Amino acid sequence: MRLMQERAYERRGEQYLLIKSPPASGKSRALMFIALDKLANQGVKQAIIVVPEKSIGASFHDEPLSKYGFVADWTVEPKWNLCNAPGSDNGGKVNSVGAFLESGDKVLVCTHATFRFAVEKFGVEKFDGRLIAVDEFHHVSANPDNKLGLHLGQFIDRGGVHIVAMTGSYFRGDAEAVLAPQDEAKFEPVTYTYYEQLNGYEYLKQLDIGYFFYSGSYIDDILKVLDPTEKTIIHIPSVNSRESTKDKIKEVEHIIEELGEWQGAHPITGFQLVKTASGRVLRIADLVDDDAAKRDRVSAALKDPAQKNNRDHVDIIIALGMAKEGFDWIWCEHALTVGYRSSLTEIVQIIGRATRDAPGKTRARFTNLIAEPDATAELVTEAVNDTLKAIAASLLMEQVLAPRFDFKPKNPQSGPVEGFDYGDGGYDPNKTNVGFNEQTGQFQIEIKGLAEPKSKEAERICREDLNEVIAAFVQDKATVERGLFDDELVPEELTVVRMGKIIKDKYPELDEEDREAVRQHAVAALNITQQAKQIILDGGENDPQPKANTALIDGVRKYAMDVRELDIDLIDRINPFGEAYAILAKEMNAERLEHVKAAISAKRVTLTVEEARELAKRALKFKQERGRLPSITSGDVWEVRMAEGVAYLARMRAEAARG
Repeated sequence: MRLMQERAYERRGEQYLLIKSPPASGKSRALMFIALDKLANQGVKQAIIVVPEKSIGASFHDEPLSKYGFVADWTVEPKWNLCNAPGSDNGGKVNSVGAFLESGDKVLVCTHATFRFAVEKFGVEKFDGRLIAVDEFHHVSANPDNKLGLHLGQFIDRGGVHIVAMTGSYFRGDAEAVLAPQDEAKFEPVTYTYYEQLNGYEYLKQLDIGYFFYSGSYIDDILKVLDPTEKTIIHIPSVNSRESTKDKIKEVEHIIEELGEWQGAHPITGFQLVKTASGRVLRIADLVDDDAAKRDRVSAALKDPAQKNNRDHVDIIIALGMAKEGFDWIWCEHALTVGYRSSLTEIVQIIGRATRDAPGKTRARFTNLIAEPDATAELVTEAVNDTLKAIAASLLMEQVLAPRFDFKPKNPQSGPVEGFDYGDGGYDPNKTNVGFNEQTGQFQIEIKGLAEPKSKEAERICREDLNEVIAAFVQDKATVERGLFDDELVPEELTVVRMGKIIKDKYPELDEEDREAVRQHAVAALNITQQAKQIILDGGENDPQPKANTALIDGVRKYAMDVRELDIDLIDRINPFGEAYAILAKEMNAERLEHVKAAISAKRVTLTVEEARELAKRALKFKQERGRLPSITSGDVWEVRMAEGVAYLARMRAEAARG
């Protein structure tokens, strides 16, 4: 088993298991191991594998696992892989689920839609004693209108089934909660990061992420970011988006014209043949064509198992809604996406297309080509907001790709932990130390004044969910706008007030001490990642293309070891969006930035009642520590902000009394 699969298999006895692991990390195989054990040793009658679309059902075809030393093989009777069956999801396939439940066979594979209709027809009690495994679990929502989410809540309430949920992008900040908090608390999470995945690969060691802005038509600028020598998936913009020309067929034709001279279509695969200026003939798979027969032929050629290991089978794939989650093309080196994507889940899924390990593939990249805001247009604010969200996603991706952090409070009892390397000088009891575990890719960082989580749930959040906390933070529109464009912003307003509110909303069951502990851990993770990257950028002149993983390791260690006293006050002083401003400024001229700033500032509300209350709480803590309230005339901007919060509440109370 791979490391992730071992980690999941160790928890195979749990009734509810949530596997959060990147695309291409082996979740399907991990489920096979777990399901076979549950069927053989845990009294589970049958296993039902539920996938979002028919094409992903191929991931659960027969596997001779005993050939590699496991106790049993994975087999699915052809009649029970309903992803291969003809007909609609709410027709004969639902009856097939009923027949399976009455049979003595062990495994069924079906789509989310088929499963939803089956539960509606037969009731949740009919599935007692079975394992329900839900692939691509981020499709579920706690919203009552989401039928699959509603059914899963009913299964959990009844307690009669085992559930394994799997996802490559469990970012609840995208829209609504995947599960209600009380249901999610029942799941045992298994987390495996992008960093661990890349570290364990034989060939692929580096993933680059870039955001680029264009003006005019994206077709005119696409060759600035598209290298025809790289194996590439191009996702053109949705026809409903601002970036779309509203004619997807012509967009594909324009891309082909930019690449070279069309030579016709391949008679067997249907791939478009295009001769470049260098004389090379590119094989381009067009998955946008409205002609279903042509598109199905191209799609079938891409899935041909005989060509899976043939690097020369296809060079470029152009898609719109296809070739995202579950699409397996190991040779893909570049995922190029045109247009802003509102969902971080979608971004992670698209990135996953390029992160398969393959011989000779040492580097992969994700590029998002986005419309540049036009300062003279009436829609400037909308365009800017789109850009900011994209940058926020970029910041989040850096965190997703970063190693896992284990933050420890620095105190007299602190000492070295086995398995961690503390650098050339070893562990120094008089300093804040940084340890690195080569095997797990985990950092252990000591911070003075760090609050420790008290409850098991808070410990779990600090260990497993910091990325999700940061996901919600960087997607908070007010936070991003103020962080980028308010010159008078006090950094603590973001890291203390806004982050505190987000954690309170996400985890209402935590008490105030635990929320503060989670907040401090999340801020530390976000900011140390950003500081490490800055050191890489500042110190990389001698190596124009430093390896991302090694550079981050060296950078974080250098940052933490060189700071005399690393403490939570220092971390709270850092504005996590400072680097994003630099990214934006590099791509825009001064005049445009001024217009952008004016557009954002005009809409900005400096203080809400809730923020004022949070500031007043901090002011009370300030008084307890220093024996006086914060002063509005202080030279410390954070102290002034706390005083403004107290004054704002006093003014609100006075106005209410007068009214």
